[in-house]
Amino acid sequence: MSKWFYINFLGVTVVIWSLFNQTPVSVYVWFGYVGALLIIFNWTRHAVFSTIRDSSIRKRKVRLATLSKKILPYHKWVGTLALVVVLIHGTLVIERYGFQWGYPKMMAGIITASILILQVTTGWMRLYRPTVKKRKTHIYSGMTLFFLLVLHIIL
Repeated sequence: MSKWFYINFLGVTVVIWSLFNQTPVSVYVWFGYVGALLIIFNWTRHAVFSTIRDSSIRKRKVRLATLSKKILPYHKWVGTLALVVVLIHGTLVIERYGFQWGYPKMMAGIITASILILQVTTGWMRLYRPTVKKRKTHIYSGMTLFFLLVLHIIL
């Protein structure tokens, strides 16, 4: 398995750990966690592709490629749904606490949401006119998104 599977597992663990450390859990927190899990689910495709590239066992490569091919039609929609859920989360948080520049968790969340908007936009743009630049932007913004998401949850 790719190192990304372990990193994704760590990300899911952080999300679940953070959820169980908060009592009571508010509606805006639930939206945030659902959005985080959708993002991590979509990011797992990167781990699958890394495993396909790194594996020397052909049978494993074929099995993972077949699995990835089945998930592909849903990838863009899961990402878009994650964006909608995260924007609802952000709106509810700003309604509840107001917009505060000095609060690190809010700033990390806003930066993460901005990267998610870039991620979803490049994903849809690649559907209509794929280029190497869009692909690399999509991959690197996905990596940045994942780590900023974990940082936002930890803060």
